[in-house]
Amino acid sequence: MIAGHKRTAAMVILRSGSQYLLLQRYKAPNAGMYVPVGGKLDPGEDPRTTAIRETAEETGILLSHVHYAGALVESSPTDYNWWCNIYVADIDWCPAPPCDEGSLRWVDHSMLLELPTPPTDWHIYQFVLENKPFALNAIYNENLQLIRMQEEISGQWLVGGEAG
Repeated sequence: MIAGHKRTAAMVILRSGSQYLLLQRYKAPNAGMYVPVGGKLDPGEDPRTTAIRETAEETGILLSHVHYAGALVESSPTDYNWWCNIYVADIDWCPAPPCDEGSLRWVDHSMLLELPTPPTDWHIYQFVLENKPFALNAIYNENLQLIRMQEEISGQWLVGGEAG
């Protein structure tokens, strides 16, 4: 992967009431952290199709509908650069299925701050909880530490502040 080149992905927040079915990833990126299910777009594939496909592949859950929630663009001087389309799917609670990508677990919204998650995700869950669309622009340094993040619809800085 060329440093700075964006990879496109779709993530799905699977929700049942106040609980989210999250994946504790086995491998990079975000190994050991709890994240929504999802993955990279296949050539010629649109983000909604990817969201539904990846959910089926990782959980066995067949979705008929996903709701577009927003976008997360992550930029760094390394090869970690993503354009993620974030969707939400309200589903009936079911036991967490097995997954080759990691361990799936139901997590109550109130417990999210106690679990290891990527630094952008708490903000995403807040927008989803409030049913507000978002466009997040996250900037990382060479050590992949989040140094700035702005919600571009409102212009609000969520991490750091305006540079220079």
